[in-house]
Amino acid sequence: MRGGKGGGLLVAGTTSDAGKSVVTAGICRWLVRKGLKVAPFKGQNMSLNSFVTREGAEIGRAQAMQAQAARVEPTALMNPVLLKPGGDRSSQVVLMGKPVGELSAKGYHGGRQKELFEPVMACLEELRSTYDAVICEGAGSPAEINLRRTDIVNMGVARAAKLPVVVVGDIDRGGVFAQFFGTTALLSPEDQSLVAGYLVNKFRGDVSLLEPGLDMLYGLTGRRTFGVLPYAHGLGIDEEDGLRVSLRGTVRESVVAPPVGADVLRVAVCAVPLMSNFTDVDALAAEPGVVVRFVDRPEELVDADLVVVPGTRGTVKALAWLRERGLADALARRAAEGRPVLGICGGFQALGERIEDEVESKAGVVDGLGLLPVRVRFGVEKTLARPVGEALGERVEGYEIHHGVADVRGGEPFLDGCRVGAVWGTHWHGSLESDGFRRAFLREVAAAAGRRFVPAPDTSFGALREEQLDRLGDLIEEHADTDALLRLIEEGAPAGLPFVPPGAP
Repeated sequence: MRGGKGGGLLVAGTTSDAGKSVVTAGICRWLVRKGLKVAPFKGQNMSLNSFVTREGAEIGRAQAMQAQAARVEPTALMNPVLLKPGGDRSSQVVLMGKPVGELSAKGYHGGRQKELFEPVMACLEELRSTYDAVICEGAGSPAEINLRRTDIVNMGVARAAKLPVVVVGDIDRGGVFAQFFGTTALLSPEDQSLVAGYLVNKFRGDVSLLEPGLDMLYGLTGRRTFGVLPYAHGLGIDEEDGLRVSLRGTVRESVVAPPVGADVLRVAVCAVPLMSNFTDVDALAAEPGVVVRFVDRPEELVDADLVVVPGTRGTVKALAWLRERGLADALARRAAEGRPVLGICGGFQALGERIEDEVESKAGVVDGLGLLPVRVRFGVEKTLARPVGEALGERVEGYEIHHGVADVRGGEPFLDGCRVGAVWGTHWHGSLESDGFRRAFLREVAAAAGRRFVPAPDTSFGALREEQLDRLGDLIEEHADTDALLRLIEEGAPAGLPFVPPGAP
């Protein structure tokens, strides 16, 4: 490895959602299977899906997933800066796992981001001194020419750490050749010298039909394509950002297996604004016979056996949205009829009687939906924890990320929250990943819903996740030039890569 440090690679993308997160995870899994000690890294992440490490630090869920792919414990070093959007123009800034304030996009890019470059690079250097290889993930596109001056996640990191860069493009969207060429041609000569080549993602069909285009791309840029990864269904890997409203009705993919009992179980997830950690329902979707959909209309709750009100970065905003869309009344009808509802974190808070918020929305006292005997007061300090407990006779592990402090005034105890009839509420994210508890909970839901649904006796969410991560490693090992990738990681970008005009303006 170079200069006594571990090797490294930056996985950039032509666009957001090009596949950077899963490619990074796949490379981590491939390398660790080769016997290398590997860590993931993303200098700055913008996501509402986050995770709490064992030391109580909040990081992006994608980096936690990549750490699992690398078979290492996730730490704050792997994602030193996390931005959690709270609206169209502001985000909470989380530095080294702890919130340090709210900033507008203009304020962040206008100065604060540049201040964070030093701690970001210090984290990367610490990882490189400890691991054989650090696989870095970029954000958005490295050719965001309006943001290059303050970049701390793409070419800014690559230049400072002298990391080779591989650019991932999603061919399923079309236009991938133009994206590869344009991304390279909009970088400065110094940045271009680190762009070693490309990875095509989500290809369907005969690779031989693509090869003439790859040859022409090499002729135009002097850079090779390191692999063509096929479209892979059903990976179910943690997503970086919240689902957009335009994706209403999206169905979470599940294992391909029929239900064990006579009925399926239908789960409707309210697609609230600023939805966070919607990955909580992935463990439900992993169960044979459970169908999970995201919805935003009251009529879509009618045939649901379970309705989940998920976490949100804006509980008061979510409450207003539920009321405006008629979902609040539909939830109240369900509760009165004894039909199952589960509130998680912000969703739990919304199901309560009252919210006092001078922190998140600064709206003061706001009435909740009144389905649970809970009053919530938002505190300045954020709760970040990895609790362990018991519910429905089963051991449960979870993680907490919230400013709201719940005063539970009745009902049956349920984790840190409560249950009244068929309405459950808890702050604990990730609880449904505990297999025994999930099965017990689904049995209760099926009984309340009158469904002849039977949870599979042997579904292991952890084992399914490991299988998915192995599939990512297989994609890299079988469809990428791993010898060439390993040379990049160990030796850096090859010398003499040609400049592609016009370069950065």
